[in-house]
Amino acid sequence: MSPLITGTFFFQILSAFGAVVVEASPCQILGSPEFPLLSKEGDVTIGGAFSIHSKITQPTLSFTEKPTRLTCYSVNLREFRFAQTMIFAIEEINKSAFLLPNVSIGYRIYDNCGSTLSSMRAVMALINGDDWAVENICFGQSAVHAIIGESESSSTIVLSRTTGPFKIPVISHSATCECLSSRKEYPSFFRTIASDLYQSQALAQLVKHFGWTWVGAVNSDSDYGNNGMAIFLAAAEEEGVCVEYTEKFHRADPGKLMKVIEVIQKSTAQVIVGFLAHVEMNNLLEQLSLHNITGRQFIGVEAWITADSLVTPTSFSVLGGSLGFAVQKANISGLDNFLTKDFWETVFKCKETKGNNMTGTANCKENQDLTELKDYDDDVAELRYSSNIYKAVYAVAYSLHSMLKCSNSQGCDKTMKVMPWQVVESLKRVNFTVKNEDQVWFDSTGATVARYDVVNWQRGSDGSVQFKPVGYYDASLPPGKKFVLKTEAIVWPGENTEVPMSVCSESCRPGTHKVLRKGKPVCCYDCIPCAEGEISNTTDSNGCKKCPEEFWSNQNRDACILKNAEYLSFTEVMGQILVFFTFFGVLLTVIVATLFLINKDTPLVRANNSELSFLLLFSLTLCFLCSLTFIGRPSDWSCMLRHTAFGITFVLCISCILGKTIVVLMAFKATLPGSNVMKWFGPVQQRLSVLAFTLIQILICILWLAINPPFPYKNINLYKDKIILECALGSPVWFWAVLGYIGLLAVLCFVLAFLARKLPDNFNEAKFITFSMLIFCAVWITFIPAYVSSPGKFTVAVEIFAILASSYGILLCIFAPKCFIIVLKPELNTKKHLMGK
Repeated sequence: MSPLITGTFFFQILSAFGAVVVEASPCQILGSPEFPLLSKEGDVTIGGAFSIHSKITQPTLSFTEKPTRLTCYSVNLREFRFAQTMIFAIEEINKSAFLLPNVSIGYRIYDNCGSTLSSMRAVMALINGDDWAVENICFGQSAVHAIIGESESSSTIVLSRTTGPFKIPVISHSATCECLSSRKEYPSFFRTIASDLYQSQALAQLVKHFGWTWVGAVNSDSDYGNNGMAIFLAAAEEEGVCVEYTEKFHRADPGKLMKVIEVIQKSTAQVIVGFLAHVEMNNLLEQLSLHNITGRQFIGVEAWITADSLVTPTSFSVLGGSLGFAVQKANISGLDNFLTKDFWETVFKCKETKGNNMTGTANCKENQDLTELKDYDDDVAELRYSSNIYKAVYAVAYSLHSMLKCSNSQGCDKTMKVMPWQVVESLKRVNFTVKNEDQVWFDSTGATVARYDVVNWQRGSDGSVQFKPVGYYDASLPPGKKFVLKTEAIVWPGENTEVPMSVCSESCRPGTHKVLRKGKPVCCYDCIPCAEGEISNTTDSNGCKKCPEEFWSNQNRDACILKNAEYLSFTEVMGQILVFFTFFGVLLTVIVATLFLINKDTPLVRANNSELSFLLLFSLTLCFLCSLTFIGRPSDWSCMLRHTAFGITFVLCISCILGKTIVVLMAFKATLPGSNVMKWFGPVQQRLSVLAFTLIQILICILWLAINPPFPYKNINLYKDKIILECALGSPVWFWAVLGYIGLLAVLCFVLAFLARKLPDNFNEAKFITFSMLIFCAVWITFIPAYVSSPGKFTVAVEIFAILASSYGILLCIFAPKCFIIVLKPELNTKKHLMGK
């Protein structure tokens, strides 16, 4: 749109609403002037705009004749109290000896009837005045120096946008739309209430405080409702609150209201956030009552939460238990008496009623619907916005006091001409305290500090509806102290004492985690148990965390517990069985040694090289006992001892058997003519050979322990839910070197015994040695795959089994036949029988 068209359009608007146009002399209003509802002349004048009537009858527009005047009806008692409070503050200042001592303040209060159309007419009237014609030249001087109002944000926006170009200050007592904080768009706007930015954020915190993560939202289809709801939705998202539906309607659109009722009926959210002006809330309340929609938890805003107009015989069934933010109540001394008595006598000139008769001026008769409120005082105790109007009037007075350089001794400079733009600049600097000790000043956006009471709709002992404070919100306090609630004092819908639930999904208990439902908001989810080894120890966990390596999840998956340490112990059945066979083998070995010791001089014992036999029995005892080192909790010493003891004792055993085998072979070689073999393998050589073979194994073990010894190891990879305590080999090379050396001696012994298998039967000990070595080799060959494949403590059990099996094999194969002869066939234990062949 071009500047020319814009200017022409604005000219038409001003003309339509009665603006003063500079065209001819004298300056004359085009159209009918708009007269104030309440007015008084003064040296300076403050304008006021309130919705004293809340409904309007709009004439039909035929565009063929001049429309009739707008007709207002349905008195809004709260707005009427605002106008009364403004007059009270002005009258109080006029009587003051220190504030504007010789300057009187007048007022011009207009009724906008709750309509932006009527608001525009009121604005033009405040700018122009109501004179039909003025002088020959128009100077553009406003009829008022400042305007108090309006109550609703949409009407206030109309007011501020219109007065903005003329720099007339507008001070609202309840217009909270955050959009009005823009100093670029509204440079002359001020308010004695905080922006909705704080209230909307506080609403989200209130909802989150009670764990309501699934709510519905309804707002007025106006600047106030749309801006406030937008801030709330953003704050709710940050707080993790999901909104099931967001609906809006305008007071003049009943069809949209019915759609809102239908959505509420079908919804599952039990909490409804109502960012509504009190007129829309009244319309919504009527429909909720008609459709018997009760039991919902309403969260309200300052515009309606303490509105007396909502209190009806049926409203408590719908709004009982509602929570919301209200402007803090402030007691202003003298106001109560003025509202109920002095106002009627000083402004309306109405006298006391006597019987059914009332005497008064025409003013009373013209405003008959207002005079019906003369003796009504039930709402006076709940007035909250009145203090904001009181502060707004005083803010203008203090700014004028500063501009007119007033003093108690000389009064004010009445010759100075006050311009509205000067009042704007002065208002930016005001800082004063009213008589109820509240400090008043405006921040950079023209607003005051956000302070709210948290009120709860409760029923009093007399059955009346009360707005009971149950907490407060103060944005000026440090974090953590801004929001205070007395939860125990709250009465919930249905007069319950328990906090209602409003969630899309129940909370996920510890041990589970949330998995979002596809296509649903983040508050709608399923609770899935944590996997094994993972836990969640908080409610509504978004995921599970893994336990540390040595810990495992408990059955409930809500705590990590230390994994069970598993090892072959002496107390378990398997360990006890192995211990039994160990000591049983030791017992058999001791019995055999005792028999041999008793019969050491018999031919059988002497013929079997008794010295090597005793040494063999001793080594077998050690072989049986070394298996005990494999049982029990692994430690540094037990790990080093078990493998080295096993390696050395078995080499000692095999060395003895090897010595016996060589002795048998040498013995028969010595019987050949000219043979002198036994001289080279006598008792001394036999001892040295056993010692030499054993020392080699000892050397291998010493190198193993010195370079990379076995050590205790916690195997956490084999099983998920337990730790296997075992002995790590340190160096597998040395372990297999120990086993390999034992195997080499065993194979050598087996080969030599096999070569001596054809010796005479009665003296053929080599045959029994062959069998023992065959068993020994078979056991240890099968041990290798079993050892590698056995899990956990069964690896140790397999190793112990191999030790015991090979030890029993040697003991039984070599010594059982001899013991049989010694004990049961003593007649065969003779030299004659042994030398039979």
